[in-house]
Amino acid sequence: MAHEHVIITVDDSSTMRRIIKNTLTKLGFTNVLEAANGVEGLDVLAKNDVDMIITDWNMPEMDGLTFVKTIRSKEEYKETPILMVTTEAAKEDILTALRSGVNNYVVKPFTPDTLQEKVNKLLGI
Repeated sequence: MAHEHVIITVDDSSTMRRIIKNTLTKLGFTNVLEAANGVEGLDVLAKNDVDMIITDWNMPEMDGLTFVKTIRSKEEYKETPILMVTTEAAKEDILTALRSGVNNYVVKPFTPDTLQEKVNKLLGI
Protein backbone atom coordinates (compact mmCIF):
# COMPACT_ATOMS: atom_id res chain seq x y z
CA MET A 1 0.00 0.00 0.00
CA ALA A 2 1.53 3.28 -1.09
CA HIS A 3 1.92 5.90 1.58
CA GLU A 4 -0.76 8.51 1.24
CA HIS A 5 0.76 11.93 1.28
CA VAL A 6 -0.73 14.47 3.62
CA ILE A 7 -0.49 18.04 2.34
CA ILE A 8 -1.51 21.21 4.14
CA THR A 9 -2.50 24.37 2.29
CA VAL A 10 -2.18 27.56 4.33
CA ASP A 11 -3.88 30.61 2.83
CA ASP A 12 -6.15 33.31 4.20
CA SER A 13 -8.26 33.07 1.04
CA SER A 14 -10.74 30.20 1.28
CA THR A 15 -11.14 30.40 -2.50
CA MET A 16 -7.41 29.90 -3.01
CA ARG A 17 -7.39 26.99 -0.56
CA ARG A 18 -10.28 25.43 -2.45
CA ILE A 19 -8.50 25.85 -5.80
CA ILE A 20 -5.34 24.24 -4.43
CA LYS A 21 -7.28 21.48 -2.67
CA ASN A 22 -9.36 20.70 -5.78
CA THR A 23 -6.27 20.68 -7.97
CA LEU A 24 -4.43 18.36 -5.58
CA THR A 25 -7.46 16.06 -5.32
CA LYS A 26 -7.59 15.77 -9.11
CA LEU A 27 -3.91 14.84 -9.03
CA GLY A 28 -4.68 12.05 -6.57
CA PHE A 29 -3.81 13.73 -3.27
CA THR A 30 -6.96 13.16 -1.27
CA ASN A 31 -5.61 14.04 2.15
CA VAL A 32 -5.39 17.83 2.06
CA LEU A 33 -5.58 19.81 5.29
CA GLU A 34 -6.32 23.52 5.45
CA ALA A 35 -5.41 26.51 7.59
CA ALA A 36 -6.26 30.19 7.20
CA ASN A 37 -2.94 31.59 8.49
CA GLY A 38 0.42 30.65 9.95
CA VAL A 39 -0.85 30.44 13.52
CA GLU A 40 -3.59 28.03 12.48
CA GLY A 41 -1.12 26.20 10.27
CA LEU A 42 1.21 25.51 13.19
CA ASP A 43 -1.75 24.17 15.14
CA VAL A 44 -2.75 21.80 12.33
CA LEU A 45 0.88 20.68 11.91
CA ALA A 46 1.13 19.87 15.62
CA LYS A 47 -1.89 17.57 15.37
CA ASN A 48 -1.12 15.86 12.05
CA ASP A 49 1.75 14.13 10.33
CA VAL A 50 2.18 16.33 7.27
CA ASP A 51 4.37 15.43 4.27
CA MET A 52 4.32 18.78 2.56
CA ILE A 53 3.34 22.37 3.23
CA ILE A 54 1.91 24.74 0.63
CA THR A 55 1.74 28.24 2.06
CA ASP A 56 0.70 31.64 0.85
CA TRP A 57 3.03 34.59 1.40
CA ASN A 58 0.64 37.39 2.38
CA MET A 59 -1.55 36.40 5.33
CA PRO A 60 -2.81 38.13 8.46
CA GLU A 61 -1.67 37.13 11.98
CA MET A 62 1.43 35.36 10.72
CA ASP A 63 2.66 35.79 7.17
CA GLY A 64 4.15 33.05 5.05
CA LEU A 65 7.78 33.96 5.70
CA THR A 66 7.36 34.04 9.47
CA PHE A 67 5.46 30.76 9.24
CA VAL A 68 8.27 29.15 7.22
CA LYS A 69 10.97 30.40 9.60
CA THR A 70 8.98 29.13 12.59
CA ILE A 71 8.56 25.69 11.00
CA ARG A 72 12.21 25.47 10.04
CA SER A 73 13.30 26.31 13.59
CA LYS A 74 11.62 23.10 14.81
CA GLU A 75 13.61 19.88 14.54
CA GLU A 76 10.66 17.77 13.34
CA TYR A 77 10.02 20.03 10.32
CA LYS A 78 13.61 20.54 9.16
CA GLU A 79 13.07 18.23 6.18
CA THR A 80 9.41 18.93 5.39
CA PRO A 81 9.13 20.28 1.84
CA ILE A 82 7.59 23.74 1.64
CA LEU A 83 6.07 25.22 -1.50
CA MET A 84 5.28 28.91 -1.33
CA VAL A 85 2.43 30.33 -3.37
CA THR A 86 2.95 33.99 -4.06
CA THR A 87 1.95 36.96 -6.14
CA GLU A 88 5.40 38.38 -5.29
CA ALA A 89 7.32 37.35 -8.38
CA ALA A 90 10.14 39.81 -7.75
CA LYS A 91 13.49 38.08 -7.73
CA GLU A 92 14.62 39.47 -4.37
CA ASP A 93 11.39 38.29 -2.73
CA ILE A 94 11.89 34.81 -4.10
CA LEU A 95 15.49 34.76 -2.86
CA THR A 96 14.28 35.87 0.58
CA ALA A 97 11.75 33.02 0.59
CA LEU A 98 14.34 30.44 -0.47
CA ARG A 99 16.79 31.67 2.16
CA SER A 100 14.06 31.38 4.80
CA GLY A 101 13.70 27.68 4.05
CA VAL A 102 11.18 27.45 1.23
CA ASN A 103 12.05 24.59 -1.17
CA ASN A 104 10.20 25.92 -4.18
CA TYR A 105 7.59 28.47 -5.11
CA VAL A 106 4.74 28.91 -7.52
CA VAL A 107 3.50 32.30 -8.70
CA LYS A 108 -0.23 33.06 -8.85
CA PRO A 109 -2.09 32.58 -11.07
CA PHE A 110 -0.77 29.09 -11.78
CA THR A 111 -2.00 26.17 -13.83
CA PRO A 112 -2.75 22.69 -12.41
CA ASP A 113 0.22 21.40 -14.44
CA THR A 114 2.60 23.81 -12.73
CA LEU A 115 1.31 22.84 -9.30
CA GLN A 116 1.56 19.13 -10.12
CA GLU A 117 5.12 19.50 -11.37
CA LYS A 118 6.27 21.36 -8.23
CA VAL A 119 4.43 19.06 -5.81
CA ASN A 120 5.70 15.87 -7.45
CA LYS A 121 9.22 17.21 -7.52
CA LEU A 122 9.16 18.13 -3.83
CA LEU A 123 7.63 14.79 -2.84
CA GLY A 124 10.06 12.92 -5.07
CA ILE A 125 7.31 11.34 -7.17
